[in-house]
Amino acid sequence: MNGYYSTASTRLSRDQSHDEIDHLPPPSDSEKSSEVLDGGEFHNPIQQEDIPPNGGYGWVCVICVFWINAHTWGLNSSYGVFLAHYLSANTFPEASSLDYAFVGGLSISQALLVSPIATIVTRKYGTRATLLTGVFLEMISLVGASFATRIWQLFLSQGICFGWGMGFLFVGSVGIIPQWFTTRRSIANGIATGGSGLGGMMYSLAANVIIQKHGLAWAFRILAILAFVVNLSCSVLVRDRNKQIEPSQLAFDYQLFKKFKFWLLLGWGFFSMLGYIVLLFSLPDYAISIGLTAQQGSVVAAVLNLGQGLGRPVVGYFSDAAGRINMAGFMTFFCGLICFIIWIFAKTYGVLIFFAFLVGTIAGTFWTTIAPIGAEVCGLKELPSALSITWLVLVLPTTFSEAIGLKLRQKSGNIYLHAQVFTGFMYVAAAICMWLLRAWKIAEVDELAPHNEKKPPVLNLGGRHVDCEPKSPLMRRLLLWKRV
Repeated sequence: MNGYYSTASTRLSRDQSHDEIDHLPPPSDSEKSSEVLDGGEFHNPIQQEDIPPNGGYGWVCVICVFWINAHTWGLNSSYGVFLAHYLSANTFPEASSLDYAFVGGLSISQALLVSPIATIVTRKYGTRATLLTGVFLEMISLVGASFATRIWQLFLSQGICFGWGMGFLFVGSVGIIPQWFTTRRSIANGIATGGSGLGGMMYSLAANVIIQKHGLAWAFRILAILAFVVNLSCSVLVRDRNKQIEPSQLAFDYQLFKKFKFWLLLGWGFFSMLGYIVLLFSLPDYAISIGLTAQQGSVVAAVLNLGQGLGRPVVGYFSDAAGRINMAGFMTFFCGLICFIIWIFAKTYGVLIFFAFLVGTIAGTFWTTIAPIGAEVCGLKELPSALSITWLVLVLPTTFSEAIGLKLRQKSGNIYLHAQVFTGFMYVAAAICMWLLRAWKIAEVDELAPHNEKKPPVLNLGGRHVDCEPKSPLMRRLLLWKRV
């Protein structure tokens, strides 16, 4: 008898035949725990699959990841303020607007590009080693940027090196929250990712004030000290559950590319990032383009990040209630919609503030839900590899998105119109990918339903057994409401 059914077989009396055992219903997850070693011996046949505690010390980890996000992605979100300063003050005379756009793009794309290396470091040396590496790289990058006098030095410091530090901190922390939670996974992840919004709000306002009062160099140095202290403290306190879960920690699992559902997940991320980066970095300069001041532009950026800080936990909460894929698809589409109907017509300070807050609550839906949805699509054990591949795929859109946005600017009139339309369409394309992924998930639920419920009746037609309730066709799954 296969060890797969060893737990279920203990319920049977000794005089039952093997034929009866063969007709047992598929076991639950807790019964799929026995492992067969080389040589055919069973290993710990009654050991149950690890179940996350759904809280406990996990909430400490949520707080730690929250502040790590605030001092990585949140700090990077303030680049819109730096970009507006570079463009208005002509800080590096030899640099063009595209050069500045690539500095912001590099910081994100390098964070994603370094993810396979960070995953390997995590596998060999542990999560804490990965986090501490990121702490020191980020500090060095900001200190180095404070001494930059040429644009290529800014590329290396605020662009590449900062991206590497952010990448190590991100990869080391992004998979921790799903390990601690089950039914509260999305809300916990939403709270943790909300740190990037709070950090973006704080540093968008602080960076502009420090630049005005103390200059660009000291702005970088003060940010370096703050980021180092907070990230170091959180890296020491945070804990993973890798020993219990034993994730694959492979930088690449090429088997994932054979799954169409994984391609849909990648498409959602790819198109989302093409729109997200334009929104994140362009709003302060857009504010200046419609006649507002640099200080008002920094407030617009801060309000957008405030929206992210408040909105992401809400998105996470309703993801657990209404379905993670449902919520991700709807919020992504809604973000594209308001870019068309609000941003294009936002010509005053008040309307732009309203748009910044509203779009901030949903623009980063990808970052709020990628880990929980990735766990659903690929499973917890394959999640590190799935995320690592996802980050690599996102290198291209994050590198060139802001450059595309600035290149689409016109010389007169509504100079950001083409960039606004581009952003809206990218979010709509991302929503379509999530819509198709939702149809796949409904099909999976339909296939698993007979194992958990009474099977539908079966007809015998000429010796062929046909289910009376076949799996839902594609069009029906696209339009069907179901919590997934």
